[in-house]
Amino acid sequence: MSILTYFARAFVAGERVGDAVKAVRKLNQKGITATLDVLGENVKDAKMAENAVNSYIELLDVIAREGINSNVSLKLTQMGLDIDYKFCLENIRKIAKKALDTGNFVRIDMEGSFYTQKTLDLFKEVFKDFKNVGIVIQAYLKRSYEDVKELNELGAKIRLCKGAYKEPAEIAYKKMKEIRENYLKIAELLFQDGNYPAIATHDTYLINRIKEMAKEMKKRQEDFEFQMLFGIRTKTQERIVQEGYRMRVYVPFGTHWLPYFYRRLRERKENVFFVVKNLFKR
Repeated sequence: MSILTYFARAFVAGERVGDAVKAVRKLNQKGITATLDVLGENVKDAKMAENAVNSYIELLDVIAREGINSNVSLKLTQMGLDIDYKFCLENIRKIAKKALDTGNFVRIDMEGSFYTQKTLDLFKEVFKDFKNVGIVIQAYLKRSYEDVKELNELGAKIRLCKGAYKEPAEIAYKKMKEIRENYLKIAELLFQDGNYPAIATHDTYLINRIKEMAKEMKKRQEDFEFQMLFGIRTKTQERIVQEGYRMRVYVPFGTHWLPYFYRRLRERKENVFFVVKNLFKR
């Protein structure tokens, strides 16, 4: 087994939906909820996009049937955004409708900056009819504060993360101090005017500051949730739940786990450091 394969398998639930269900059930037993992600992105073939749509529709049925506490996350490029905007929009609407019918929720992931505006535009279109759809905002992008202002006015549910793609300094903060400052600035905006914000971070400094901020702003623990990645800081995840906070874990699975993981590591050197550091961090 290569070192890359070893790293990847530590953070991916498996290749089959049964593997994912098993992983989520274990999390649920610890009081942790999940969001399942069928791995795949940058699809150029319409049939492959349609297959991805069907895999999510089937996944939503499985979640309901198995009685596990999980919603789903997806990437628009997996659903045909690179093929045709309207084609992708209809695909997302199908998944959102299925999620609504099964009492579930869909989170649209944010990808590289080339897709930021397209993702926001498509989300707003879907959100008009499906309030069970949320979005992700990346704190390292300089535009994100203004985007969150607009999304808050719509009542959108936002997951706030740092961001993992390589972006130019013109549009993204590069220094960790600046990223953290913007993250907290946006988090404060979410606590003021947001709709059940999801605080996605493994950064101990940010986690502690968010807890302080929530208390200062008189937010109840059930007014927001922390989110982390599968296989990363598992003891911290459990401790946060024991403290009374809500925790959701992002659980990727599927046959595209190696290209997914390789792209993330190749994208930014910070991603490599993050993986290595968190393998040994509790």
